[in-house]
Parts: sequence; C-alpha cells; structure tokens
Amino acid sequence: MRDETAEQPAPLRSGLTTGSCATATSLAAARLLLTGQASDAVQITLPKGKVVQMRLEFCRLLDDGAEAGTLKDAGDDPDVTHGALLYSRVRLQAQPGVRFVAGSGVGTVTRPGLVLAVGEPAINPVPRKMMTEHLQRLAEEAAYAGGFEVTVNVRDGENLALKTMNPRLGILGGLSILGTSGIVRPFSCAAYIASIHQGIDVAKTNGYLHIAACTGNASEDTMRQYYHLPEIALIEMGDFVGAVLKHLRKVPVDKLSICGGFGKISKLAAGHMDLHSRHSSIDLPQLAGWAAAIGADTELQAAIIQANTSQQALALAHAAGVALGDAVCAHARAFAQTIVPAQVQVEVFAIDRQGGIVGQAGVQ
Repeated sequence: MRDETAEQPAPLRSGLTTGSCATATSLAAARLLLTGQASDAVQITLPKGKVVQMRLEFCRLLDDGAEAGTLKDAGDDPDVTHGALLYSRVRLQAQPGVRFVAGSGVGTVTRPGLVLAVGEPAINPVPRKMMTEHLQRLAEEAAYAGGFEVTVNVRDGENLALKTMNPRLGILGGLSILGTSGIVRPFSCAAYIASIHQGIDVAKTNGYLHIAACTGNASEDTMRQYYHLPEIALIEMGDFVGAVLKHLRKVPVDKLSICGGFGKISKLAAGHMDLHSRHSSIDLPQLAGWAAAIGADTELQAAIIQANTSQQALALAHAAGVALGDAVCAHARAFAQTIVPAQVQVEVFAIDRQGGIVGQAGVQ
C-alpha cells in the first residue's frame, strides 16, 4: 500500500516509465557483459535529452548472459506498477541489432489493432527505440560488432496486468512496457487516455463497429446487459469522454453508445469533456432550465436549484412526471455529435447508482 498523501500541499513528484526502467536495466546488464563493470546505478538519456540516474537493485552475471533490476518509481502518480521490480536479462548474439523478448510478467500482443503486430512482446516503440539507441552506443564504445537479445521481466506482472486494460486489449501474460517521454507526470492521465485510444483501435480492427464508452463498472454492466456486447467493444473511459470523442475523428465507428451516471452525463450535456469533479461540476440551475423547457413549473425549478445532488434533482423531476433524464441525455448527445464525424451514430444513456437506466437519447 502506498503512503497517504501529506496533509500540507506539496509539488507532485514525477517518476520514470517502465520504458525507462527497461532501458536502464538492459544497458547495465549489457555493460556488465561487454566490460565486466557491474553497477549499482546507471545513467540513461530520455527521448527529449534529459539525463537521469536510476538506482539498481542488482546487476549480476548469469550462465548465459547478465541481468539487472530496478524498482519502478512512478513518483506521485497512482500507477499500478509503482514499486514493481522490473529486470532485464541480456544475451549477446552474433547478429547485429536488438531482439526483444517478453519475459515473466510482460505481455504478448494477441489481437490486431495495436501499434505492435500480433505475437510481438508488449514493449512499445519508444521504449524499444530507447533500448536500441543505448545498446548501440555501448556497442560502439566497446568495439562490439554483434547484437543483443533483451528479455524484459516484471515481477508479479501477470497479476498486476489484471488491474489494467491489457486483457481487454488482447495483451496477455503481463504488463506492457510503456512510455513516450520516459517520464511519468503525476495525474497527467496520459497512459489512461492512450489505453482508451488503443481500446477503440483494437475494437475497430477486429470488426466491432458498435462500441460502448462507459464511465465505470455499473455503466459497463448496463451496456453489457442491454446490448450483449463483448468485452472488446466495451471502452472503459472513466471521466475522459473527450478522449473517446476526439479519437473517433481519426478512427470512426458506425455507432457509439455513451453510458454513465446521471451526474456525469449532465456534465457532458453542459459541454464538458473531462467529467471529473476537479475539472467540471454539476450545474443545478442549468438542470432547472432544461426541466423548464420540458414542462417543469416554477416550484419544481426552484426545488431542483436547491437540490443537494443531481440524483435528488432527478428524483424531484421524476416525481413530477418531468423526463429530465431523457432531456439531459438529448443535450449530451447533441454536444457529442458536434465532436464526432457525421457518420457516427451517437446514443446516450444515463443510469442511477444501481445501474438502472434513468434517461436515454438517440436509441434506435
């Protein structure tokens, strides 16, 4: 368990990606093989030129190569891999170049639609490039003309991967080795958004042209039951509806079902594309205005404005026979359609806390 957040606000600490960890450990292991130099720390250069030093847990020779390990430090980002031991085993090979292998706890791609081909280890392009460049520089310094086989491992990675979207994306057997800048920026959510994009890509590549973007488990269960969609077509978007809508400009599908709690859908209806409370809030006067447009009297409008929660506002409208849920979904659908291409059919569902549908729009 990670330490509790300090009571006093402090600058959030950045961390380093699994790609940086793989680069550091593969470089240390290869250096031990070529120079006999074992290290307890190693310097690497990140894609934008920043040089960082990473501590090693071990760096040792094996019967057929060498290995080095480091603990993944995600800084203050709530990353599932924070504290995980990542280690690389390196063997020398006669053929120049670098061959990558998925070791224990690192996944393998089993579905088309990702940037990597089916059968490839789930080591993304930027980490591959980082490792290759560092190993090639080392080879030049050591006057070594051969190549390297790099097997990347993550201790307990197979279990950690179950907490990620990897199984749904068809990445089986463990985690992905990720990173574009080499740095984990706390709460940047870049990795989450990337996984949303990957989910859409994989669904479409595998022929699923109806996808459901859901804010959480309850909305996902609702869409699963309503449409009997397979896991691959269910996109876990969390609060990042904008990541879904914008990506569909590049990768359009035939039909998009958006499903979320009534409060979050009301934020989408108001034009927000990040539904988290840090970035958007429920506008009760606006809810009252939408209710007025479909027949709410002044007393109900005032009650909605004074409501403690959006759920209470919805209950008040429902008791008065005013279909506020449908109205909010209609506004959310209209906004979403301004973002996605015209050929994408959009429908919106709002649910209550039990997963029951309390509003819908565009459903055919």
